[in-house]
Amino acid sequence: MIDVGLPGLRLVISDVEDCQALDRARKASIETAVVPYGGDRARFTKEICDAADAAGVEALVLAGFMRILGPEAIARFPYRILNVHPSLLPAFPGVDAVGQALRAGVQVTGVTVHFVDERVDHGAIIAQRAISIHPGDDEVSLHTRIPVTEHELYPRVVRALVEGRLLVDNGKVIWS
Repeated sequence: MIDVGLPGLRLVISDVEDCQALDRARKASIETAVVPYGGDRARFTKEICDAADAAGVEALVLAGFMRILGPEAIARFPYRILNVHPSLLPAFPGVDAVGQALRAGVQVTGVTVHFVDERVDHGAIIAQRAISIHPGDDEVSLHTRIPVTEHELYPRVVRALVEGRLLVDNGKVIWS
């Protein structure tokens, strides 16, 4: 069993200079860093991990982060990288989850918070919440409702991680 308890927020990193997350962090006197992607995933991953280590960060919380971190991040932060995804994984992984759900004609999609592993949208599932797909929904309307659920669920998971209430046993997450 792996105990993944951690302290509070220390650093906000973005690959985009002018994003709302950096502005909010600066206003809250939280350290920030910008690491441009530049097309080299290995370099990008190393720079993010190095910046996190330099700030004493013990976990990475991905939000609005549309990049895939390389294996170095998984090795340096095992069961300590969170991601939020707009579907009920393992259904509809990848970049177009909402479009995939609509094209499949499902009546329910949702939000999943999971630990990041070596595969895209695959790691141990921490929490999920269902969202009904209404008749007439399109990508715009569904993309409007999903963040409401993400903004309720993700902070609860982050808090549980920080408070040490998440354990991983044989690839399954146990809340304590």
